[in-house]
Amino acid sequence: MAKICLCLTGKTIKRDLELLEKYRREVDMVELRADCLEPDERLLIRRFPEQAGIPVILTIRRDADGGFFTGGEASRMSLLSKGLAFADANPRHNFAYVDVEEYFNVPSLEEAARAFGTRVIRSYHNRHGVDADLAGRIRSLCRVGDELVKVAVTPRTTEDVLRIFKAGWETMDMEKILIGMGCMGVPTRILAEQMGSQISYTSVKGEPDLPDIDGGQLEPRELAELYRFRNITAKTRVFGIAGYPLKVTFSPLFFNTVFGLENIDAVYVPFPTDALEPFMELADRLGLGGASVTIPHKEAVLPYLARSTEGVKSIGACNTIVYGEEGWSGYNADAPGFSGSLLDFIGKKNFKGKRVTIVGAGGVARAVASEIYRLHGKALVLNRTSPRAKEVAAPYRFAWGALDSQGVREIDKYRDIIIQTTPAGMEGHAEEDPLECYSFSGFEVVMDLIYKPERTFFLRRAEAAGCRVLNGYDMLMRQAQLQYGYFINAEFPAHLMARMRF
Repeated sequence: MAKICLCLTGKTIKRDLELLEKYRREVDMVELRADCLEPDERLLIRRFPEQAGIPVILTIRRDADGGFFTGGEASRMSLLSKGLAFADANPRHNFAYVDVEEYFNVPSLEEAARAFGTRVIRSYHNRHGVDADLAGRIRSLCRVGDELVKVAVTPRTTEDVLRIFKAGWETMDMEKILIGMGCMGVPTRILAEQMGSQISYTSVKGEPDLPDIDGGQLEPRELAELYRFRNITAKTRVFGIAGYPLKVTFSPLFFNTVFGLENIDAVYVPFPTDALEPFMELADRLGLGGASVTIPHKEAVLPYLARSTEGVKSIGACNTIVYGEEGWSGYNADAPGFSGSLLDFIGKKNFKGKRVTIVGAGGVARAVASEIYRLHGKALVLNRTSPRAKEVAAPYRFAWGALDSQGVREIDKYRDIIIQTTPAGMEGHAEEDPLECYSFSGFEVVMDLIYKPERTFFLRRAEAAGCRVLNGYDMLMRQAQLQYGYFINAEFPAHLMARMRF
């Protein structure tokens, strides 16, 4: 069973012990990054395993290898020797592991470590990409049979992530630690067990005195409690979300919370997906039960579907895929999620008599347009590029135009409801306003499908003018409940909503 290891990167032993106590329940072991300690504190590392009371990895990483140790190699070797010296009769008072790089060649120290019951981790880090023959690289590292091989590489693309998983599967006969560093590598940390990796590293976030040693590492409680890492086995059903860049996604919190409350052996994983083809291959190889599909893949996923609902066919976009006997089936939860949320907000059963402006022309805009038409409304579709707006509007004979002065003037004819469907206003685009040239009258109902932040710049401006405003949170919750039904083939348990606080 894969273990959770907390990287301790404090400047003092006292600080590291404080961090360990804070997260002791969530972790199985710790890595003492002695290279992060102040020089005087490094002299105190020998007693750390006894003070910690759980298995400890000793690591002194050079700055050339991505660490913080700037002294010479002789100085580093001396520190390692002091950390392993004077072995205690109680093995729990000794370091359980010592992490040394592939080029490290000090047989006397390595033999001393083994004599003291300290296992050698032979590590290799590639901070620039993923090796072409990664499985071969893993096998080449092990010098002695009792060494534990550690390979950490940096995926830049979904193709890279697929290569890491393939290497893991090809070396299932080996004891190893296999890690994809950075944000693209997050799935490898959550699904370590699925590829035979024995340890997943975590770190403390948001503490100003601690360095961020790898932006892809999850927090201990996130990995242990949200993803229920210790419960993941080969039998665990895997679901996920595919999109790019996936900087903001609520879905893992929702689904993993529900799986936990319902005691379902499943995990929902974020898959940053810059290209759909390698993701679909990874999904097939992992046996993914289903996935949410978000920007920019809602239309591109259609060719991969063996069957799809009439809603997907008419809208031309899919945000949910489920694997079955026939292959992948596609659904669209955007449409009913959107209309249910907005109609409840305005207290209507349909959009009859309403003239609506839709801003954007992506997959979710297609779903919005479909529902406006189905529920008897009329609409104007505006987009930065007018041909895309025309594609969305044409099936329903809606008006369309560009997001320019002429297009904005047309809003006066379609301003009962204004619906913003683009990423403008999300984190990373916080000050963007797709209708900056439009002046709200105060009588519009304004909906922004973004849910984080709660109030985008666009919504704040509308609200200040006196408009009734709605963000995308309620729509998101409705979508998620529908997707749960598609994934689990059972109606969402309504009683859970009272127990869920997000």
